[in-house]
Amino acid sequence: MSAPQPESGVTVRPATPADLDAILGLRNDQIAHSTALWTDVLQSPADGASWLATHLARGSAIVAEIGGEFAGFASYGPFRAYDGYRFTVENSVYVAPDRQGLGIGFALLSAIIEVARMAGMHVMIAGIESGNAGSIRLHARCGFEDTGTIREVGFKFGRWLDLTFMRLSLAERGRPT
Repeated sequence: MSAPQPESGVTVRPATPADLDAILGLRNDQIAHSTALWTDVLQSPADGASWLATHLARGSAIVAEIGGEFAGFASYGPFRAYDGYRFTVENSVYVAPDRQGLGIGFALLSAIIEVARMAGMHVMIAGIESGNAGSIRLHARCGFEDTGTIREVGFKFGRWLDLTFMRLSLAERGRPT
């Protein structure tokens, strides 16, 4: 599943266990410095390994590289725990702060959409902190529609956060077979 972006030199590939340190480092940087992840608790190496193992088993984590160097990752996971949601997933896309603006987010989101389609998923959801205009633009560029904003449902860095939901249909309408 290689998806190179010749204009920016981005290559996307499935994540491997060897990516754990880079993924964990980026996740923890986002926890510490952004509102992308709504927690104040850094992820431990053991928790990171468990998270990655779950995604590797499902085939739902990918990594972007530029010149063989880690530049970001994307994943999808269950939207809700109930069985009725089993064909709906929620995505996450993270680009290293020093690699933003190079087409990495677009390459990652485009690839994780395709991975979810190939896995037979029906809808992909993005839950985005409403002030993250870049992520909202990225998802819109990839065909996601804005389905609404829930005000003040998160709290981080001493302030209330709004959550914008966006939705993308991955398959034709109808019941799964």
